Amino acid sequence: MEKRVTVLAGDGIGKEVTDAAVVVLEAVAKKYGHTFHFDHQLVGGAAVDAKNNPLPEETGASCEASDAILLGAVGGPKWDNNPPALRAEQGLLLLRKQFDLFANLRPVKAVSTLIQSSPLKEDIAKDVDMMIVRELTGGVYFGTPSLYNDEEAVDTMPYSRKEIERIVDKAFEIAMKRNKRITSVDKANVLATSRLWRQIVDEKKAQYPEVEVRHQLVDSVAMSIITSPKDFDVILTENMFGDILSDEASVITGSLGLLPSASIRSDGFGMYEPVHGTAPEIAGQNIANPAAAILSAAMMLTYSFDMLEEAKAIEDAVYGTFEDGHFTGDLTKDNPLGTKEWTEKVLQRLQA
Repeated sequence: MEKRVTVLAGDGIGKEVTDAAVVVLEAVAKKYGHTFHFDHQLVGGAAVDAKNNPLPEETGASCEASDAILLGAVGGPKWDNNPPALRAEQGLLLLRKQFDLFANLRPVKAVSTLIQSSPLKEDIAKDVDMMIVRELTGGVYFGTPSLYNDEEAVDTMPYSRKEIERIVDKAFEIAMKRNKRITSVDKANVLATSRLWRQIVDEKKAQYPEVEVRHQLVDSVAMSIITSPKDFDVILTENMFGDILSDEASVITGSLGLLPSASIRSDGFGMYEPVHGTAPEIAGQNIANPAAAILSAAMMLTYSFDMLEEAKAIEDAVYGTFEDGHFTGDLTKDNPLGTKEWTEKVLQRLQA
């Protein structure tokens, strides 16, 4: 099979971790007889510096011509005081909107050999395996009108039936392939959009009688993720709540460097990126953890390319490398491996 991938390294450690993911994808292609064409383009702060645009036209054109996007990370203090249109993060928001990447998938899975890195007690953190399904292109982040001045500020939180229905359908589809349990998160006791959300979830529930559905208010879920995270299978939620809850859930694993994500649309096209940020303070030092970027590449094989065997091979190689006792510096102070050296261990397992 032949596929084209636009690689957007972005800023900070983005180049190092996407380089690692590309090397792993090349090894997979060689092992399974595929051809991946990689086109490297600018986005975020790097694009602002080079093109005065967080999403240059040529970057968008490359993405349009590709089968998927592999993203590193965008942003950093260097661009924080720029005008809104020239903020590095604007490139990410524009990509989501331009390509209608409405479904954000964030798996949170505890790794047995890394439980000691979790801030939670071992009996709480072990065996956690949840998927957060977050609506990504609607809600307060994209609402108009908005207003800001020295005296008042206004944000608008719109949601249409169509926007809610398609993310709810995606969550049910994913739940059917997992343990058939959905926790739908809202604030229906306060927000009109949440009441519509809850109504549509109940309507869709009738189409999936095998799936157990419970409604839970966002503040209650925020507590439960820390006190009883094993209770969750699929968490379904709107944009802002999903942003907050997925970052909260990420601490369960002990490192943001372990968590991949996918942002996809209905036809399978998607953008795949690690959950972590740009970490400019360690950029270029060969100490960043590339696991999340590599696992994001595995999600790309699953959700955009339907290469399930190849994706599992990557996941097995990553988790097997941890089981072998090989860690980067964010996970151990005892002889940590560098980014390239840890990636080489993954390659050795993949090629075995």
